[in-house]
Order: sequence, then C-alpha cells, then structure tokens
Amino acid sequence: MCPSPHTASAGVAAQLAEGLLGVLNAILYSSLLVAAAAAGLTAATFLFWQQPMPLRLALLIFTATLFLYNLDSVLPYKYTQPELLSARKRWMLQHRRALLGVAIVSLGIAGWVFLFDGWLHLTPFLGHLALISVLYSLPVLRHQGQQRSLRDVPLLKGFLIAYVWSAITVWLPALQLHQPLFSPVVLVLFARRFFFILSLTFVFDIRDYTKDRLSGTRTFPGLFGVRAAKLLALGALGISAVLVPPGATNQHVWVLTLPLLLTAGVIWQANESRSDYYFALLADGVMLLQFLAVYWAAY
Repeated sequence: MCPSPHTASAGVAAQLAEGLLGVLNAILYSSLLVAAAAAGLTAATFLFWQQPMPLRLALLIFTATLFLYNLDSVLPYKYTQPELLSARKRWMLQHRRALLGVAIVSLGIAGWVFLFDGWLHLTPFLGHLALISVLYSLPVLRHQGQQRSLRDVPLLKGFLIAYVWSAITVWLPALQLHQPLFSPVVLVLFARRFFFILSLTFVFDIRDYTKDRLSGTRTFPGLFGVRAAKLLALGALGISAVLVPPGATNQHVWVLTLPLLLTAGVIWQANESRSDYYFALLADGVMLLQFLAVYWAAY
C-alpha cells in the first residue's frame, strides 16, 4: 500500500528538519561560530581605525581558535561525569574523532599561515597567549598532590578567557597597525573588550554550575550564587558600555550599545536548565553581533 502524499511530505519534512539540526549542531558544537566570532571581533577593531583586516590574519585567528576549542573538547576531563553530560557534551563525545580531526587540520592551517605569511615577528606575543590557552585546559600544574590546569584556580578562568580574547581581538590589530599598546585609545578598546568578554564568561559558568561544583572548580556562581554572578556580569557589561574609545562617533556609540542590551538580556535569563542552544547560539552569537554592528556603522 503506497503512503499518502501527506504522509510522504511529512516524512520528507522530518528528514529535512533532522538534517538542518545536524548542520546546526556541527556549526555550534565544533566551535565554528566561536571561531567566526573571534575573527569578527578582531575585524571590528580594524574597522574602528577604518582599516581592512588582512584575510590571512582572519584565517590565522579563525583556525587557531578552532584548534584550541576543539582540542579542549576532546580532553578526557570533559567527560568524567557521564550522568551530567548535556546533549552538547553527548554530541561532542559521539563526534570526538571528528573534532580531533578538525583540531589537527586547523593547527596545520594556522601553523602554515603563521610560518609563511610573515607573522613570525609576533612569536613572543602570540606565544604567551598560546601558552595560557593550552595551560588553561591541560592539567600540567601540580597542587596538593593533584594535577591541575589553570581553569581550576579559584575564580581565575573567566579573567584568563577575557584577557586572551581581548589581547587577540584588540592588541593584535593594534600591533599590525603600529598603534602603541598603552596609548589611551588602545587601552580603552582593550578594557571595553575585556569587560564585555568577562561578562559572557559568567553566563557559561552559570551553565556549568553543577558540573563545576562537583569537580571542585571554584567559579563565581559556585561561591557566591547564580544571582550574584548575574549582577557581577551585568556590572562588567556596564563598565564595558561606558568605556567609549576616543574618536568614536555618536552613531558608533549608539550602534555598539544595541548588542550590549541584548547581551544583558542573555545574562539575566541565563540558568543551568536552559537549552544548549541558548548558550551556544545566543551567548556566543552576541560576540558576532558586535562585529555586525560595527560593520553596519562603518558602511
């Protein structure tokens, strides 16, 4: 007996929806959106100085971010509490080999661009950021007889993330454009980006609230409570909002304020029970929205 046209259409729609969901999961959980956000925020800094971002620098930042985040995704500590694995973590565990492959290919591309496209002079600068990024996840530090990573140091991980992201997305363009790193405009841009990223780290600490408490990782939500962490995040976001770099036009300031308002909503509505898509799509997406806002203001 042949299926009815309605049944056949419903089956095709279900397969299409499943396929689209699979693509969305691959984009979000393999850190493609995060890598695009890193390149986008860096491009936003170039746009502030009305300069185009070199495409190969964008490729270097994109692939280096892919490598670091996917390397972190395949490390064993991510899966030490099977009963707490979210849908995101289960997807990552299921595709662990693919994520490792993405990390290896990304490292190869980033290494090739770095070595053969004239970026060797930035070795000391990028080297210290790479060291922080690797030590953030790898348990190579010994404390009280146990191997620990930098992320296990109480209250430190958010500040490390904010520093590395700000250094890459603000200081790297400044170095490329021969802007003094400690000039007033660069310091304000760096601080603005630092507090913006710091506010988002609280969101992900809220997501990992139970896991971090069980693993002994001391974060702001774990020590002071989720509500206090939200207030601290909003405070950091407020500092970011009032740090207006010298030379910014009124239009530039107003356009940049809109993504911050959305970020405030994402922070306040964050809780541990939210869908993985809330954090992977919205919390990461507001970083890319920052670039889109700057691009719109510039053009």
